[in-house]
Amino acid sequence: MRNKLIKKLKNYDNLNLQTKKAENDGDIMKLASKDVITASQSATIIEIANLMSEKDIRRVPITDPGTGKLLGIVTTMDILDFFGGGKKYNLITEKHSGNFLSAINSPIKEIMTMGVKTITNKDTIVDAVTLMLEEDIGGFPVVNSENKIVGMVTEGDIVKKLQKLLGNNEVQNIMATNLITTTPGTKIEAITKIMVRNSLRRIPIVGEDVNSNSKEEKLLGFVTASDILKYIGEHKLFAKLFSNEGEDVVNIPVSELMVKEVISVSKYDKLRDVADLMFEKNIRGLTVVDDDTGKLIGIITIRDLLKAVV
Repeated sequence: MRNKLIKKLKNYDNLNLQTKKAENDGDIMKLASKDVITASQSATIIEIANLMSEKDIRRVPITDPGTGKLLGIVTTMDILDFFGGGKKYNLITEKHSGNFLSAINSPIKEIMTMGVKTITNKDTIVDAVTLMLEEDIGGFPVVNSENKIVGMVTEGDIVKKLQKLLGNNEVQNIMATNLITTTPGTKIEAITKIMVRNSLRRIPIVGEDVNSNSKEEKLLGFVTASDILKYIGEHKLFAKLFSNEGEDVVNIPVSELMVKEVISVSKYDKLRDVADLMFEKNIRGLTVVDDDTGKLIGIITIRDLLKAVV
């Protein structure tokens, strides 16, 4: 993959990309975000959920407060996993015997991901692209020789830099068409399970359009992992839980938090225009609808654009 990308880059000399490690800083530091929000492993799960919601971030590196060295990372999907989506939900059911209030006040080290994938400040953008696609991850910390964080890089950062490589390619050539959808009445707990078990960060909401005589299934909305995290982090029930169970939070139907004004694109749209739209609206996934019927026919994400670059 790396050699294939390097070969493609030779046609775009004006990008001025390095292909080998640098003695000092590599070109990855030119696009890495330097203002990285980190947290201690003693911070609670609910504190991290609130932090991610407030700052609108998808991942928080966990560092040692004394040395500043990287210990782990928490992503949006880790939080969703904990709230009923996957194995980390066992922290509630087993270690805390179903006591939801106790579990959300556990230290974040209980659910953080260890063995974090990183690149160094001497690495290149090519190194970053290769790691992202080979490991199927959307972003990672940049560390120095002492394993201290000096930046953060996401797939969006990469796509913005390499956008020229998208050429005249169309949405229909790379969009996902084997879609997992759900209905407005689906509970948040069920949505988290779908996302975690299928490694999805967004799910279209479909159903009959009540304003139309047609019985055909229509796109009614869209929900992302970040939408759920924001709901969980901002919900007043966390400050006023009257029981130890989290059912009053996670048993809410997705219709209460889904985005109803969905931004969609056509299968004929150019990828470079789709990238511009994503960056303008600060979103990482778009539904693709049929120009004539308005029917959902696919999804395109920032990850798809990154793959198209290669």
